[in-house]
Amino acid sequence: MRRYAKPVVVADDLALLDGPRSGIVTLPRHLDWSGSADYDLDSPGRMVDLYRTVLIEATKPADLHAFLNRAILTQLWPTLWLPPELRRAWEERFPDLPLTGSRTAAA
Repeated sequence: MRRYAKPVVVADDLALLDGPRSGIVTLPRHLDWSGSADYDLDSPGRMVDLYRTVLIEATKPADLHAFLNRAILTQLWPTLWLPPELRRAWEERFPDLPLTGSRTAAA
């Protein structure tokens, strides 16, 4: 049993994920305290890093709504490494989420 497990935060609605799709995004310290909080969304690797960081470190749905974009999240979802309890919480709230990325990749 994990005594000090961080709470899992899930978006209220995927339609509210209206974050940036390109450019440089600087995450606030409560989401990224690494000293390398600038993410270039035009670099696929840094985009994946930003999405993983925000999903894992979000403290409230507003963090997700501000920095994640629905279209990008659904495209990245199948390939994102996430803690199992986080992935499970998102997929329970949004049962179609695991399917959206595979449909996008197949299109």
